[in-house]
Amino acid sequence: MKIKSLLFILGMLCLALPMVAQEPDAKDILDRTADAFRREGGVKIGFSVRAPEGNSNGTICLKGDKFLLETEGMKTWFDGRTQWSYLASSDEINVSEPTPEELQSINPYSWLSLYNQDYKLKVAKIGNASDNTTYKVVMTATKRSQDIQCLILYIEKGSFRPLRLSMVQRGSKDAVVVFINSYQAGKSYDDSLFVFDKRAFPTAEIIDLR
Repeated sequence: MKIKSLLFILGMLCLALPMVAQEPDAKDILDRTADAFRREGGVKIGFSVRAPEGNSNGTICLKGDKFLLETEGMKTWFDGRTQWSYLASSDEINVSEPTPEELQSINPYSWLSLYNQDYKLKVAKIGNASDNTTYKVVMTATKRSQDIQCLILYIEKGSFRPLRLSMVQRGSKDAVVVFINSYQAGKSYDDSLFVFDKRAFPTAEIIDLR
């Protein structure tokens, strides 16, 4: 091989190596994840939760910042401002207007609007060093007053869809872990799905906490 050709190939390799080795930073990963979620329209997710107080399963339907959450014994509607929570055990509806931080403990996707505020972000290594399919992003609160002190997201590299998240709340040492079991995108949801309909719960007592 001619020297000029060899030097040209080596030069191209040197230029390509930084491009291959370069990984997106934590904010870029979360920006792409948020963009991918918003492009998918209505989404229905099946999940399971592992928490210190016990395990549970549920589904959540999402459309922008609206959601309908169903878990064992509870159903929650949120239209972007007002939240209605139905407790089957007491047959009552609690009506409130939650803050963005209060939504963190209810909607696993609330981090979409929070990661740019008061959180330090970093990409961490995954225990299995051979795993090249998943990003691990750690969000650490910069203020002790924040409800969620640490949030860890595992995100699929190809689709930028969350696979799992764990969170530690203020005053607790134990993490709550949410596993994404199913993910259906492109759903067409009417806004009325995210608003409580009293006709469906005629005997429920309504408690207005606003």
